[in-house]
Amino acid sequence: FLIDSFITSISLSSSYWRKLYSYTEEPEFALNRDYFEEDFRSHARGRRWIELTVEEQRAYVMRLLDALEVTDRDKRLKVARAILYLAQGVFDECDTEVDVLHWSRHNVFLLYDMGIFTALLELLSMEIDNSQACSSAVRKPAISLADSTELRVLLSIMYLIVETIRVQTEDDRPEWIAAREAFKSELGSPLYNGEPFAMLLFTMVTKFCSMNAPHFPMKKVLLLLWKTILFTLGGFEELQEMKERGRERLNLPPLPEDSIKVVRAMRAASPPASAMELIEQQQQQKRGRRSRRVLPLVKQDSLDTYNERDPFKNDDARDEEEDPEDADSGIEGEVDPLDRDVIIQPPPPPPPLRPPTERVNFPKGLPWAPKVREKDIEHFLETSRNKFIGFTLGNDTETLVGLPRPIHESVKTLKQHKYVSIAEIQIKREEELQQCPLTLGEEEVEETPAEILYLGMLPNLSQYVIALLKLLLAAAPTSKAKTDSINILADVLPEEMPITVLQSMKLGIDVNRHKEIIVKAISALLLLLLKHFKLNHIYQFEIVSQHLVFANCIPLILKFFNQNIMSYISAKNSICVLDFPHCVVHEMPELTAESLEGGDNNQFCWRNLFSCINLLRILNKLTKWKHSRTMMLVVFKSAPILKRALKVKQAMMQLYVLKLLKIQTKYLGRQWRKSNMKTMSAIYQKVRHRLNDDWAYGNDIDARPWDFQAEECALRESIEKFNSRRYDKNKNGDFTPVDNCLQSVLGQRVELPEDFHYSYEMWLEREVFSQPIQWEGLLQNP
Repeated sequence: FLIDSFITSISLSSSYWRKLYSYTEEPEFALNRDYFEEDFRSHARGRRWIELTVEEQRAYVMRLLDALEVTDRDKRLKVARAILYLAQGVFDECDTEVDVLHWSRHNVFLLYDMGIFTALLELLSMEIDNSQACSSAVRKPAISLADSTELRVLLSIMYLIVETIRVQTEDDRPEWIAAREAFKSELGSPLYNGEPFAMLLFTMVTKFCSMNAPHFPMKKVLLLLWKTILFTLGGFEELQEMKERGRERLNLPPLPEDSIKVVRAMRAASPPASAMELIEQQQQQKRGRRSRRVLPLVKQDSLDTYNERDPFKNDDARDEEEDPEDADSGIEGEVDPLDRDVIIQPPPPPPPLRPPTERVNFPKGLPWAPKVREKDIEHFLETSRNKFIGFTLGNDTETLVGLPRPIHESVKTLKQHKYVSIAEIQIKREEELQQCPLTLGEEEVEETPAEILYLGMLPNLSQYVIALLKLLLAAAPTSKAKTDSINILADVLPEEMPITVLQSMKLGIDVNRHKEIIVKAISALLLLLLKHFKLNHIYQFEIVSQHLVFANCIPLILKFFNQNIMSYISAKNSICVLDFPHCVVHEMPELTAESLEGGDNNQFCWRNLFSCINLLRILNKLTKWKHSRTMMLVVFKSAPILKRALKVKQAMMQLYVLKLLKIQTKYLGRQWRKSNMKTMSAIYQKVRHRLNDDWAYGNDIDARPWDFQAEECALRESIEKFNSRRYDKNKNGDFTPVDNCLQSVLGQRVELPEDFHYSYEMWLEREVFSQPIQWEGLLQNP
């Protein structure tokens, strides 16, 4: 099973159309076409858009650009709809979806070249600052699509421009390639009021979550924000390349393997057995007819092997049995019936052999090269020296005098697998800069897109994080509707509520799909921010992580997974015939209740699988090497929740679930490890090994109690020192020389505002002449 779409975040050319529009926006497609044709008919009589030359098309776009500057709000909206129709690919003049995509791509590059994006940005800023619309929306008891019409049209055009230019194709023209690089640099630079474009979208998110603008179409804002970050900072493959260049710049050895390729070749493991399978197994054993059948752990190929007999539908009885406190239960053990004696009568025929070409890509042995930190080697030598010679040598990892030969061999093996991360170098460099600020001088900070974005986010970082988590909570399928929760359905609910059963079913599917897309956008956005900030500087990553932890991100993600995850993965909240551009190119069939219930032809919802993987990766980022946060996983009883997620037979998702289980096994007790040996085996087989990590036995020194609050406080102190040294304009105030000469101080030129001389006499009269001064009081002793 290939997971390229999860690695590169680049999907098929038409997929980004589907998630942009709600099904309730379908009537607006014809409205966009009508406004375009009404205006275009007067410009090019009797001709179609696709028949014009490029120069004629440019002339018409320039005419639309001039019309965007009119003061009449309704006229501006009509012009914006005409531009949106161009960005949508003039679908009324096309016969196939391929033609729509072709003309959409052509028109988008034309619109960008003519400066449409900058004009739209000004209009968007006007709509955001429109206090009349905000106050009207706040007073309304129910908000619908009509309240966000202008914003939805503007955001749709901007999203199509950003996403179309971002995605590369083989037949891109040279001028398009140059336009892509220029647009990427423009979006990532502080060209919009001194901030990158993403900061404007973050402002919309916080304004919406503070209830000051409840009519903002959050789904479109989040999608545009996600794609903007993805475009300006880069996806996972670009991140891997930047990581390799960063290690080369720091003279570090190359990465031991390409993690993207390793995960692509990984196979999904067998999920834990369900209660029904175990009961059937026991009944077969009682009848005394046995047949030995041994199968390896890696059994299934992919999600496509999920057969009609779903072994996970009756898993309610096992929801809580993985808790260590219930370990005495008769069916608590994680014994897979496929690895036990099974009654088979008559014996089944052997499965057909696969062609050898299907096996060559699978890794032999462990998929990951082991890693060892410098700290692990120091700890090993400290223990060995205390044992054999009775004293230690601090951080010295070279002196092996007095230690037996096997210890020499062990140290040699550890050093062969030693891995120094970029983060360790950055922490060490930061400590040196803190200790010797005058000797080392100013640090040269490279103005990367991630650095510019962090600098813009830093003043209100906590607000942005809390707002995103609020939206994630509101869109989570496990969340219950509350009166004080934010309304994320403003851009999906129609003006007139449905009156028939069919309309209600359609709206229900649309609402669920709407929430799934919001979860997808937020999860991908948070993961991108964490990964890019970690590469740019470790303390930038740590401050975002700490804000997420303090805003209860860990229990929120666990709450998200505390559901029937198989039902969520296989949800069919989509109506294929209503997806754009299918709905505008083909004849619309009659919708029935049966066709709506059937959903699409996909057996699984890749959108929800993508979201689950992202959330698991975020949880891994937050808890890695943080013992206090790992204990949060234990306290919130995440083990049974995560074990249920292993039932999704997808290799990448299982990998990150197993990572989360591995870091907390030492705290779950011996009985839990004994009862979950199949999970322990899967961890050993799929997760990277740390040679000194005693995760399977719980004898590590880090498993002992410590002050969790002190760990977070120490990290917070380091973060504040970093931000103060690097970004505080008044830094090093203690070392700034003071001018003690009276004449020098009085002779300095003071910048005064332009209008100061107009009010100077009034200021003298009010502050000096009219104030009684007791000059005798100055001569008296205090």
